[in-house]
Amino acid sequence: MMGNNRFSILIIWLTLLIGLCVQIIPWSANYNMFKPHLLMLIMAYWLIALPHRIGMGMAFILGIVLDLFSGSILGIHAFIFSCMAYLLLFKFQLIRNLALWQQAIVIFAVSLCYNFLVFLFQITIYRTITISPLILISSCVDGLLWIVIYLFLRIIRRNFAIN
Repeated sequence: MMGNNRFSILIIWLTLLIGLCVQIIPWSANYNMFKPHLLMLIMAYWLIALPHRIGMGMAFILGIVLDLFSGSILGIHAFIFSCMAYLLLFKFQLIRNLALWQQAIVIFAVSLCYNFLVFLFQITIYRTITISPLILISSCVDGLLWIVIYLFLRIIRRNFAIN
């Protein structure tokens, strides 16, 4: 039992590490609006599927790590990921029981909140206003990608018997 527990945590951390690696890959400015928040999506899956394995503390740590690797001001993503984790953990049972397309809408809304909070931090810290309706495209990509991420991580979870 103890070995399976450690193996489960290792698989969860490995998926989050892959999400982090993909998240920090720089994209061209022309395509940056299409860049999905893969770390957020993977973290959202584990928060909804196994809230006892990953919680607000891990979301905070992942945010700090993302801040360190992306070069943003330390604590911005940690705060945003903690808020996101709180929202998802608060209603994880409801979200878990929704149809997949309804979950995609919830993830779209969470991604929209993520983008809006990043925008607020940019205004507050950098005093630059770069709002564009194109910010919705990233959230739409996240909502559509949620279906793929959900199905893929569910297969991983079932194949490795992660509980």
